[in-house]
Amino acid sequence: MVRRQIAGRGVKDPRVLQAMREIPRHLFVREHLRSQAYEDFALPIEGGQTISQPYVVARMTEMLDLGAGHSVLEIGTGSGYQTLILARLARRVYSMERVAELTKRAIERLRPFQLDNVKIQTFDGTYGWSDVAPFDRILVTAGAPEVPAPYFDQLVEGGKLVIPEGGRDSQRLMLYEKTLDGVRREAGEKVAFVPLIGRHGW
Repeated sequence: MVRRQIAGRGVKDPRVLQAMREIPRHLFVREHLRSQAYEDFALPIEGGQTISQPYVVARMTEMLDLGAGHSVLEIGTGSGYQTLILARLARRVYSMERVAELTKRAIERLRPFQLDNVKIQTFDGTYGWSDVAPFDRILVTAGAPEVPAPYFDQLVEGGKLVIPEGGRDSQRLMLYEKTLDGVRREAGEKVAFVPLIGRHGW
């Protein structure tokens, strides 16, 4: 999976590639779909949501440019797979999920890994998580028409945010960097995520 689908498509960050090698994706998909866990496409999970294709997980993580000391906000815990990738690469991960069933299942899936740097809560993620802000990095795993305003307020100067931005059915990966002069924006490839539902989303 890593050699052909991820490194073979241009992901170069060695820490990201190593995390993708070590973390068993099949533990984060439904049992009857485990034979497809290492193929390069999204799979359905509980709550009408999906676990993203491995390449997209790796690409978005690489775009974040994570450091070992970073505090990360993840919007959309989903299966917990991306959460675990982030936890391997950053100091602290705060993950928000609007679907209570997914929060419960993600916590169950992550429990065997005995993480001490992850906190998950069920809430409208479009508000961010002001109680534990600011964040060095923010990763949004659902498609939004634009970046919810609270995210920039909760991002440190020099911080980076990755989000699928566009319509309900198709988006483009966008990288934002908060600078002294405002916000720098860089476009990535086209993707298709479930919509970001909430007060500042769809």
